[in-house]
Amino acid sequence: MGDATAYTIWMLTGYIERFITWLTDEKGYSPHTIVNYRRDLLEFADEAGTEINVDSLDARIIRNYVYSLNIRNKSSSVARKLSALRTFFKFLERESVIRHNPMGSISMPKQEQHIPVFLSVDEVFALLEAPGRGGNFAARDTAILELLYSTGLRVSELVSCNLASLDFASEMVRVRGKGNRERIVPIGQQALKTLRAYFVEREELLRNRLQQGKKIDMEAVFLNSRGTRLTVRSIERLIAEYGQKAGIDKPVTPHVLRHSFATHLLEMGADMRSVQELLGHVSLSTTQKYTHLDMVHLMKVYDKAHPKARRK
Repeated sequence: MGDATAYTIWMLTGYIERFITWLTDEKGYSPHTIVNYRRDLLEFADEAGTEINVDSLDARIIRNYVYSLNIRNKSSSVARKLSALRTFFKFLERESVIRHNPMGSISMPKQEQHIPVFLSVDEVFALLEAPGRGGNFAARDTAILELLYSTGLRVSELVSCNLASLDFASEMVRVRGKGNRERIVPIGQQALKTLRAYFVEREELLRNRLQQGKKIDMEAVFLNSRGTRLTVRSIERLIAEYGQKAGIDKPVTPHVLRHSFATHLLEMGADMRSVQELLGHVSLSTTQKYTHLDMVHLMKVYDKAHPKARRK
């Protein structure tokens, strides 16, 4: 595939689909990321001309596209779209489809530093108690909340978790994250306890479905009422509902629980490298955004406790 003459499709959209296949089959990108890349690149194709020869794409076309993006998008959206474009052109360059990379002279927009939303320890405890006991799927939902907070997993990682991924003896879960990278994360005692309680409910559900001759998913950890794997959207919805039930006055999402996990670890003295490993971040700079949160916490402690602190 390294020779440009081996390609029979010269239209831009054809190369985009080849690129998407490469991301899926060889790089192991998540379905969510694949959808975003395809959408952003097809948007660029509409602007540049879907039937344009890729050799004709130059910095002028890219700059015109960037100009149009800046008019109608936030800087964070522009940065995401240009990141997709940069990865795409690196792929074309790697495959010897293009001789010159037009992204070489295009700079990425500066982005505002956003401090991630996170919950206080009291808010997390209120959220974990929100499912209650004895209700429909209360044991399952409690286990979901406990596992997310105990491990800092991404919701996509939680959804894809199989029974074989869990090791109760070593108190670990094996996770396959972004870029198909695997890591092992410890699970807290309380999360393990709630998982065991949920498995009683899970076995009953599977037994009833089998007696009815229904299809079931034997591998997935977290199941819906049909005995099949829960979706990302379902988990996002139930966590938002429990956030409201707990009386938390901020949006509660799986990612907010992930932020809370990282923030509370740092507040309790965990080192940055360890948190990076637990979260599955490739770059330490991605984890460093939590230092802003830790500094906010330290300033609050200082203002509250130091006798010479300047108070408002």
